[in-house]
Amino acid sequence: MQNFKDLEEKIHFMVLEVTRQLENTLKIILDPQSRLADKVKSRDDHIDNYKAIIENICFSRIHGHENLHKQRVDFIRAVNIISNNLERISDFAVNIVGQLGYLEDSKAIRNYNCRPFFQQMLDSLEILNPALFRKDLNLALKICKSEFVIDKLYKDCFDVIIEELEEKANKRDLVTCLFIFRYLERMGDSLLNIGEAIIFSVLGEKLKIHQYQALRESLDSIDTEIPIDSVDFESIWESRSGCRIGKIMDPIMSGGKGVLFKEGRLEKIAREKENIETWREIFPSLVPKIFSYNRSGENASMLLEFLQGCSFQETLGLNDKDIQENSFFLLKETLGLIWEKTCRQEPVNAGFISQLGSRVEDVLMIHSDFDFSQIDIDVSPSLSLDRVIEVLAEIERGVDAPFSVFIHGDFNSSNIIYNQKDQQIYFIDLHRSCYNDYIQDVSVFLISNFRQPDFEPGFRANINRLNQVFFNFVQDFAQEKGDKFFKTRLALGLVRSFFTSTRFELDREFAGSMYQRAIYLAEKLISHVDRPWEEFDFPTDVFKYTKF
Repeated sequence: MQNFKDLEEKIHFMVLEVTRQLENTLKIILDPQSRLADKVKSRDDHIDNYKAIIENICFSRIHGHENLHKQRVDFIRAVNIISNNLERISDFAVNIVGQLGYLEDSKAIRNYNCRPFFQQMLDSLEILNPALFRKDLNLALKICKSEFVIDKLYKDCFDVIIEELEEKANKRDLVTCLFIFRYLERMGDSLLNIGEAIIFSVLGEKLKIHQYQALRESLDSIDTEIPIDSVDFESIWESRSGCRIGKIMDPIMSGGKGVLFKEGRLEKIAREKENIETWREIFPSLVPKIFSYNRSGENASMLLEFLQGCSFQETLGLNDKDIQENSFFLLKETLGLIWEKTCRQEPVNAGFISQLGSRVEDVLMIHSDFDFSQIDIDVSPSLSLDRVIEVLAEIERGVDAPFSVFIHGDFNSSNIIYNQKDQQIYFIDLHRSCYNDYIQDVSVFLISNFRQPDFEPGFRANINRLNQVFFNFVQDFAQEKGDKFFKTRLALGLVRSFFTSTRFELDREFAGSMYQRAIYLAEKLISHVDRPWEEFDFPTDVFKYTKF
């Protein structure tokens, strides 16, 4: 990168300065010298200046008039991250030298082997420049792995010192030594940040080391000859469940269509794999194919077929009535087939109110006054939030669904893919799929449409119309199956969905609108107690929004 020669020179010299800093710190530990201690402190100022200069160059380049493509911007961002972490390593070295001054016995620290810590760091600094400038992912991975070695070294020293604290008299020196090793451990954390920054500069996406390793293992498992540094990785989203999701593109892989990489906690990824396999037994074309599955400790990853099309949520924003009508028709047809094929004649209770109760704390953390204090029921004008939940739970226990179906489990409109060309609906993000009450999916779907943050009158009118059409479809299905309590359960599901959705909405007016609807439905339900639930009058206007 010829145009970045000044930046490369600065980072090169900064690495050399930090290397000298670590070498002198180790010399002071092994043989205390005040002259070297002064050098460490003065060199830290020099390193701080390098960091400031590099930061200025980085920001001036990004915000300057140069027409930089993404790869160069990524390189600049990586250099800035690296310089910040190099400066932190220098600061920790100064802190270590400062701690040495608190030792009553200057030789106390030499009772423990510090050399392996410094050797790991010096080896990593030696390969930092080649890793960054040659875009060498193997060297970057080696830098990252230094952190794991340093953590192990720290744990060994920590255990020894803790044991000695119970036996030796000079506890002050032992605690000081522990502080010193803690600074060495934190240097390892900075090396990990540096290694991950280099990976980012190559792939163009910020991946934690375990995510990078999972990606690498996933590609290896499908016998591709494509080197990982030539793969185009495009992050798509990080779900609220904490999974990292990205699209991998290469003309050789999957006919040039790309594959989807998903990495996260073992429990969630393993459950999604199992559910996809179950879905493929029911409707093979509905869900993505699994190309590979890999487990690593408490995490797992998959490579999935990348499904062509747009999300149902995206179709709602299109100014194309034909597409919207077609996608809605396909969705209703697909759901009807699924519900018919998977129907089991066994009562089931979705537990909407227990779901609500488990999320109350999260809601009140964002909106502290959403405590149902505004509820006003003639027969009982003052109910606390806890009591409202108790009463709704009592209602729910008496209105089980008469049958169960295999549901999506997180039926947001963003988890439904519509392919106009193939006239196909796909489901994604399936880790919550199970046999349950179909109203679980219905209530989530209605609210996922309602809470779209677009208040343009035409858009809202379209959403309101589609939600009504969907409700009519569900009502027809319920009547056909003799589900007398579906309106009651839908009201309970919407109380849950309206109330819990407010935790994702900071717009006070919009969050308040959802909260008021939850109160309104709760009032209607509680007021209906002691009357037949098959006579419950469900207000369809509740899932329609009009901004005045």
